[in-house]
Amino acid sequence: MNKAELIGRLTKDPVVRYGQHNIAVARFILAVNRLYKKENMQEADFISCVAVGKTAELIEKYFYKGLRVSVVGKIQSGNYINNDGYKVYTTEVFIEEVQSLERLDADGRHNRTENTANEDESPAPEDGCLDNPASYDMEFPFN
Repeated sequence: MNKAELIGRLTKDPVVRYGQHNIAVARFILAVNRLYKKENMQEADFISCVAVGKTAELIEKYFYKGLRVSVVGKIQSGNYINNDGYKVYTTEVFIEEVQSLERLDADGRHNRTENTANEDESPAPEDGCLDNPASYDMEFPFN
């Protein structure tokens, strides 16, 4: 069975393009924390994700850099020859289900500003995945 379930944060705003018959294709990178961390190793994996059709349109409308999401999909590998003539291998998660794990404003939109919790609300649990909103502007080692 080929099934991947991931929870992480988008490293950049999704890139959405429209192909044949005006079908949307969304691509983004999901930073997923590793459960076990070794000294001098990166603490997250950066997973390429692809969605098509209505799911891609939803991602285009509501998803943005730093948003915490859950995705379910299939892992698909492939390859191509780059401009230098070398074979490049790829691995991507083709999304079947996607869900935002962030709270929505009263108008149904995600709040991109810092959370201003009411006194009667308890703070959101720490997920350890890029918790500092100021760090969302840092560059990641990919395009």
